[in-house]
Amino acid sequence: MRAVKTVFDAPVDPALIDRSLAGAALGSVWLDIARPEFGTPGGPVTCDLLVVGGGYTGLWSALHAARRHPDRRIVLIEADRIGWAASGRNGGFVDASLTHGYENGKSRWPDELSTLEAMGIENLDGMQAEIAELGLDVEWERTGMLAVATEPHQVEWLRDAAAQGQGTYLDQAQVRAEVNSPTYRAGLFSPDTCAIVNPARLVFELARACRDAGVEIYEHTRATRVDSGGAALRVHTDGPVVTCRQVILATNVFPSLLRRNRLHTVPVYDYVLATEPLTGEQLDRIGWRHRQGIGDSANQFHYYRLTADNRIVWGGYDAVYHFGRRVDPAYEDRAETYRRLAAHFFLTFPALDDVRFTHRWAGAIDTNTRFCAHWGLAREGRVAYVNGFTGLGVGAARFAADVCLDLLDGTPTPRTRLNMVRRKPIPFPPEPLASVGIQATRWSLDRADHSAGRRNLLLRALDAAGLGFDS
Repeated sequence: MRAVKTVFDAPVDPALIDRSLAGAALGSVWLDIARPEFGTPGGPVTCDLLVVGGGYTGLWSALHAARRHPDRRIVLIEADRIGWAASGRNGGFVDASLTHGYENGKSRWPDELSTLEAMGIENLDGMQAEIAELGLDVEWERTGMLAVATEPHQVEWLRDAAAQGQGTYLDQAQVRAEVNSPTYRAGLFSPDTCAIVNPARLVFELARACRDAGVEIYEHTRATRVDSGGAALRVHTDGPVVTCRQVILATNVFPSLLRRNRLHTVPVYDYVLATEPLTGEQLDRIGWRHRQGIGDSANQFHYYRLTADNRIVWGGYDAVYHFGRRVDPAYEDRAETYRRLAAHFFLTFPALDDVRFTHRWAGAIDTNTRFCAHWGLAREGRVAYVNGFTGLGVGAARFAADVCLDLLDGTPTPRTRLNMVRRKPIPFPPEPLASVGIQATRWSLDRADHSAGRRNLLLRALDAAGLGFDS
């Protein structure tokens, strides 16, 4: 398989990259706002439901539990600060897909794909309605999503997607009329399947809604062990013990309190840049008037969108796994990746060569072998958990929370009857096999991008085994 250059292999002036990154602070642009503060428990806590994890999944779980059962005492604990991890660092794309995209869902659950697609839209619509009902100030915009082809072989992919009803196909002139980039060869616009949001505002406003609904929230309270002997569960923390009837583990990328679940996910680091606010004249240069979310169609893809103050948040491409499944802040400042992202930005938008980046940051994504969430029950049905969103969890977290609550209630629902919910993914192997396999797969995906999309023997074998990745 002969490798060919892609549009993102073109050279960019190193001095331009240096200037653009010179003032970029390390840290999420979204978290540059005042954050609510919550205390720690003053002593032992007793409750009906304990939620472990203060990100989207945990907060939606606590909020919906309080709305379902207003008579119950619900407590949420967070090891650090509310929203400090993935929920405050992501790109703010609220995608309707529950399966990490149509093709991934089609390859795994073809018989229930129409149901999964409908549930995804219902969840997105429900999220929009609930945000409005609760008056959450989250900068919600139902902009739709624009997928772009930057290589010749991707054009047919978008034509095929349009033929399957996934959106409207745009030829080169049409897509460049929407957003003007010399890299665009075609586009696919899906108007109803995506919103953009300020992710940190969403997590903080959810925390406010939880508190208004009577949920008790504690920060800097790390859960360390779940004991299930006796009539009640006892969750040990680095502070007091929490005694409860039920637990939801919404710990995302961090090691599960259930040992049997620890091989199901690995942390993969994603990197992001944010520009300074663009002027009207700068936006006119690229014609980005409709504020769509945008993603390109490669295996190693970029995602980008406008903020409320017209910054461009630009992320993706590199997805880095470190040996040993470690989550470590030291992995977040990766100069070679930020330089690569900046170069790709200027290749995409050469008309913005005077734009500078103000923020650079990274976060760990919880990835499993089927690239979308998986659920389970433990401890005689008293502990529910969900993990594995693989970077597309802003919208899916709300659905996942409802599944966890359904599982704990014990009454089957259309959600819990899904094969997607009832079946678990194949776990990753232990080290060093996990690292060898992940790095080989990443190399193969890059090679496919440089080979007109053709997948090598490893990727074809993974596809046949149900482990293949399709972005």
